[in-house]
Amino acid sequence: MYILAPSILSADFSKLGEDVKTVSDAGAQYIHLDVMDGAFVPSISFGMPVISSLRKTTDRVFDVHMMVEEPGRYAADLKAAGADLLCVHQEACRHLDRTINQIKELGMKVGVALNPATPVETLSCVLDQVDMILLMSVNPGFGGQKFIPYTLDKIRKLRAMLNERGLQTDIQVDGGVGLGNVRELMDAGANVFVAGSAVYKNDAAANVKAFLEIFHEEANK
Repeated sequence: MYILAPSILSADFSKLGEDVKTVSDAGAQYIHLDVMDGAFVPSISFGMPVISSLRKTTDRVFDVHMMVEEPGRYAADLKAAGADLLCVHQEACRHLDRTINQIKELGMKVGVALNPATPVETLSCVLDQVDMILLMSVNPGFGGQKFIPYTLDKIRKLRAMLNERGLQTDIQVDGGVGLGNVRELMDAGANVFVAGSAVYKNDAAANVKAFLEIFHEEANK
């Protein structure tokens, strides 16, 4: 199943609830929320109060991408704020296995994210414990960056590793994803797509529908 996860980092923060509702009503299945701490990445974004206030605007899956050091510290608070899926960085967790289990025990789905230069093999021990793996296709922390081409090889390699174990785990791609390259990412083996500026530039509802049309076409090939 192909899933669109619009990143609200590219939305208009003066009318955030409205912008979330627009993409949700247009059919986006996930809402991607980037939490940044100014330490793991240079930027600072938003935290629990914003997430809990947005929770009232939609029933879509809240896909929270934790770009913070030792994200396990915030897992319970994020659950309370309305997170459905918590994605933590392998590079930010001293004890990744413990963090994954902590999130699962709270009743959330769990994802693990990898920075562009981190090889997919680092997840070989936890592949069967996670619901999703996020491959960053830009260096995390800023929106609007260019897609890093070797991400395609990482997607193929990761999908092969999952297939070998008979796992249907979601592969999410975040960074530089647009209508022009999403088919290529799908062919490589990704199925969840984070799109920020590609969704929120100009007409967000129309952009969501254009992504969903491509998903429908590819699924029916």
